[in-house]
Amino acid sequence: MTVHPTSTQVRPARGAAEAVLVLDGLVKAWPGRPPVVDDVSLTLRRGEVTWIGGRNGVGKTTLLRIAAGLIRAERGVVSVLGLSPERDRREFQRHVALLSAGDRGLFARLSVREHLMYWARLNLLPRGQRVRLVERAIESFALQELAGHRADRMSMGQRQRLRLAMTFLPEPDAILLDEPRNSLDDDGYAVLNDSVDTALARGASVLWCSPRGEDRVLRFDASYTLEGGKLVAS
Repeated sequence: MTVHPTSTQVRPARGAAEAVLVLDGLVKAWPGRPPVVDDVSLTLRRGEVTWIGGRNGVGKTTLLRIAAGLIRAERGVVSVLGLSPERDRREFQRHVALLSAGDRGLFARLSVREHLMYWARLNLLPRGQRVRLVERAIESFALQELAGHRADRMSMGQRQRLRLAMTFLPEPDAILLDEPRNSLDDDGYAVLNDSVDTALARGASVLWCSPRGEDRVLRFDASYTLEGGKLVAS
C-alpha cells in the first residue's frame, strides 16, 4: 500500500472482481444497550482494501469479530467466497485471518519461528509448505534477526510485526486488521504496507479498522466511519 501524506483519493475502480467478503444487513446489540452494529452491509472484492474508522468503543472490533466468524450477529449474513461461518465453519476459517487490536495472542517463551510454525499447524497448512511459508513470513516482516528470540524479550513494535506475520502467513483471502499500525515505527509501517500490497496483488481483500484518520494518508478503495452502528461513507 502506497503512502500518500496529503492524498484523500481512493484507488481506481478495478471492475467487477469476485466478491470475497460480504456483510449483509448485520445487526448486533449487547443486552440493555442500543445496537452497536445496526443494519451494516459491505462487500469487499478481490484486490480491494477498505478502511473503517470511528472513535474508540464505537463497534469496529465487534464488526471485525462478526466478519471473522468469532461471534454471531442477531440478524444478517456473513460470507467469505460464499462460505458461511456456521454451515461451512472449517472451510470458512481457512480463508479468513483476523489481527486483533493490542499485543495479545503470543506465548512468552516461544520464539518468533516457533510461533509461526505453531500458527502454520493450527491453520492446517500442508506439511510440505510450512517451512517455506514460515521463512517467507520472517523475511517479509523483517524478522530475520529476531527469529530465535522469545516473545517476552521483544519490544512492542517487534511483537506487532510478529502478530502481523502470523496473520498474513496462511495467505488468507479475507484479511481483517484491527489497528494494525499500533506500536510500529516507520520501518514497520513500510513492511505492513508492502504486505498489504502483496496480498492485494494475489487477489485477497483487506478490511482495515482504526480510530485514526488513516484514510487521509493511505489509499483505500473505499472508506467509512462507523457512527451509531451505521456505516457512513467518508
